Amino acid sequence: QVQLVESGGGLVQPGGSLRLSCAASGFNLDYYSIGWFRQAPGKEREGVSCISSSSDSTYYADSVKGRFTISRDNAKNTVYLQMNAIKPEDTAVYYCARRLSFGISWLSLAGYDSWGQGTQVTVSS
Repeated sequence: QVQLVESGGGLVQPGGSLRLSCAASGFNLDYYSIGWFRQAPGKEREGVSCISSSSDSTYYADSVKGRFTISRDNAKNTVYLQMNAIKPEDTAVYYCARRLSFGISWLSLAGYDSWGQGTQVTVSS
């Protein structure tokens, strides 16, 4: 069965760093693009980053560009999100998802068919 499990979240100070992991099982990660999304309390889920199956292409929201880096290790069935220079507004539950459709923007939730349960990132001084 398709499964995605996020880990690596926690409490971090502004300016600090975290690395989130998305472990995949039940399918061949090599063939899929994977996205990271986040949802803050009272807010809609929004796209953070996305990486193609071959790592040829990466995408970032303007709010995280230059601070976050997405990568993948297909041999380990894992996608990562390196978060640097973290800001309080980065506080959210972070989700990874398997991309289904390339006919729409990577930012569209409708383009993903499987989601993890999320990992909490809390930014506080």
